[in-house]
Amino acid sequence: MSSAFSACNMSAVYPARYKDRFGEEPTSIQNHGKTLAMIVRGVEFEGCDLDCLEPKGKPDPTQLSSFTFLHGSLCFCVIEGDISVPVVTPTGIVNSLLTFELELGEPLPTGQMDRERLKVCLTVNEKTYSSEGKTGWFEGEMLDLQGKLPPGTFMKACINCAFSDYSPYGHGLFGNLICFRANKAGYLALPSGEDFDKDPYFAVMETVSEMVQETHLCPEFERRAPGTGYRG
Repeated sequence: MSSAFSACNMSAVYPARYKDRFGEEPTSIQNHGKTLAMIVRGVEFEGCDLDCLEPKGKPDPTQLSSFTFLHGSLCFCVIEGDISVPVVTPTGIVNSLLTFELELGEPLPTGQMDRERLKVCLTVNEKTYSSEGKTGWFEGEMLDLQGKLPPGTFMKACINCAFSDYSPYGHGLFGNLICFRANKAGYLALPSGEDFDKDPYFAVMETVSEMVQETHLCPEFERRAPGTGYRG
């Protein structure tokens, strides 16, 4: 991906819970758009994604003894968080709560985790909808969740925006959406589906300069139509 891309200018705080074999700790996740930060048992963790949070600075080794790491990142734990998301309904927009549960498994001798599971739930007007927890990405889980909402109801967030897409090179657990609002006409003119041509897509990618997260929202949001861009 081009080095011209930058993270979106946003900042938010999510109430959160951290759980592992030593118990449960209330905390919060600081979202700075490009990085996420969380303090647990006096140790600050920071990273570009929820599954790559590493100790910040050089904490005392005794402070780290109750945590498990894989390649320097937290694992063998569960991280839960609450994100406020506006939802459009047939009767108007309501503030709703998107809750995620990320389970990071134990490290294996192969250098991998034995499991990584993500599930999201959305509470709208006191009714809760849940994703299946099968995809491993916010993209898949939020789209699965969206498919379970009643007709005329959708999350007003970047995951559902007409001008957001992922890179054909792939993406991480959370974030990495490319915002094409700087070149809406160029992006919307791209073919999709079986006729999708990556070369024009890569050319259009060079005309934008911002990365966003699935739960982000800007004033230029427009509802995404099926069959648009690389992700369809």
